[in-house]
Amino acid sequence: MRVLLSVLLCTVALQWDRVSCQKSVYASNTHLVPQSNAWRSDRSGEVALDRGGDECDVVMNLSASQRCEFVKNTPDCASDEGFIKYPKVTFCLFPPNLLPLAITLYVVWLLFLFLLLGLIASDFFCPNLSAISSTLRLTHNVAGVTFLALGNGAPDVFSAMAAFSHPQTAGLAVGALFGAGIFVTTVVAGSIALVKPFTVASRPFLRDVIFYMAAVFWTFFVLYKGHISMGEAVGYLGLYIAYVLTVIVSACIYNRQKHQLNGSTQTIGREQGDTLPSDSYREIQSGSVQAHDEGEYEPLLPCTQSTAQIFLNAINPVDSRTWRRQHWSAKVLKVIKVPVEVLLLLTVPVVDTDKEDHNWKRPLNCLHIITGPLVCVLTFQSGKYGLLLIEREVPVWVLVLCFGVFLSGIVFFTTTNEHPPRYHFLYSLLGFVVSALWISTVASEIVSVLHLVGVVLSLSNTVLGLTLLAWGNSIGDCFADITIARQGYPRMAISACFGGIIFNMLFGVGLGCLLQIFQNNNNAVMLEPEGMLCWVLSGALGLSLVVSFILVPLQCFHLSRIYGIFLLIFYFVFLMVALLTEFRIIRF
Repeated sequence: MRVLLSVLLCTVALQWDRVSCQKSVYASNTHLVPQSNAWRSDRSGEVALDRGGDECDVVMNLSASQRCEFVKNTPDCASDEGFIKYPKVTFCLFPPNLLPLAITLYVVWLLFLFLLLGLIASDFFCPNLSAISSTLRLTHNVAGVTFLALGNGAPDVFSAMAAFSHPQTAGLAVGALFGAGIFVTTVVAGSIALVKPFTVASRPFLRDVIFYMAAVFWTFFVLYKGHISMGEAVGYLGLYIAYVLTVIVSACIYNRQKHQLNGSTQTIGREQGDTLPSDSYREIQSGSVQAHDEGEYEPLLPCTQSTAQIFLNAINPVDSRTWRRQHWSAKVLKVIKVPVEVLLLLTVPVVDTDKEDHNWKRPLNCLHIITGPLVCVLTFQSGKYGLLLIEREVPVWVLVLCFGVFLSGIVFFTTTNEHPPRYHFLYSLLGFVVSALWISTVASEIVSVLHLVGVVLSLSNTVLGLTLLAWGNSIGDCFADITIARQGYPRMAISACFGGIIFNMLFGVGLGCLLQIFQNNNNAVMLEPEGMLCWVLSGALGLSLVVSFILVPLQCFHLSRIYGIFLLIFYFVFLMVALLTEFRIIRF
């Protein structure tokens, strides 16, 4: 993590100097003047729009006195769907000499948003998906490639959907999906091989690599054409359905063969346990530890809590029993997250099927009926629909509030504190929707911040996607998979690597472009590659997959430490080539 931050800071410093030099040279030779809500140069041909025709890029070529008026009158500077309009804040509120301070604050804000994104996905989104999976009684294989894959890939998929919502930020989605792909297949896979050399399962490995190669080369073809049609967007989702069916059929064939060879259903049960995804294993491990801790601190005599005590304990994110044993850095991080955790606990219901009462908290769950729908209408499309007036008098959110209060009162007076109602599983659906909208909101803010950073530093969306966005969404999975490998389960870790990026690529591109087609009533989404960097990125990812597809079988599917070092070197060479291409030091 320190290495990644060092590379980021060095990149920002170098790019800031380059932008400053370009700006001073440009300002001495060019003057832009407004003309009928547009901006033109008094020297023809001097101002060229970069990054797929994003007009907001021109702002750094203007004088400090013109920038505020420019961002107010330029649609590309005001088209971000986040709640904060970062171009206006940057160029209208911050003085020009404090622009470096603004970028520093945005980087800190970006780190906090990534932390928030992981918190929502791990503590609220994934548990509700697990509860839905348990309610539907899905097998581990089906749940692993559907609901658990959605839980793991939620930050990447929602970030891609937010980036695809506007043509000028589509490069962020391409860079993030490709960048996360090459990061996972090289850095994460190489780190697993370094930590725990092992032999991968041949058929699952070849299956995952073949499907991911198909997704990558299909995306490469779409970028080469410059657009994606509705049929092609649906085809991405169809390819993932084919992948899911392949996993299910192969698992059934494998279990039938094991049953015929061993003649015992116990062996089947053990093999099914060994093929759990990494997140299922983490849930089992955390669940056993949590159950042990709860048993250790369980009171000897039963006590009945009042409704007020239940509510206060339910919204308290700090466990006083384990607080003293935590490291000081964990305590600082917890203090930072406490306000956000309280807000999420007040708005997102969580159903935990591992607990006896399924996490039923009567006063808090009744409040969720009010706050959950309110969050939905106030965060969807940045609250555009929630603020609409009914009959030009009553806002939509007021109607939702009244309806929520009515339902909450019915639930409160027809249930008890001790026993959850029969319809308690519906709270997992509500929690799924509310947490998904929270993730979508945070992802939109991340995309908006990255877009502004790219405008100020004259960085392409592709390089921002393959670095900041890809690292932010993948670093948590990287540490988790390495931990799983250290505990002796490297096969689970490597399976989680490929299974997650297949879902992210197919759903991120397919669903993101499909929603864009429906919103704009178009038959296709235009995708314009941002220079040679996009082709360097896609070529490097394709090359890494082809190399793994050839070298791993030649090694009898054994991943050694030497191969792990090779993958890490491959990534750092690619990263250097990508950055040198972005700074135009290397030209193709």
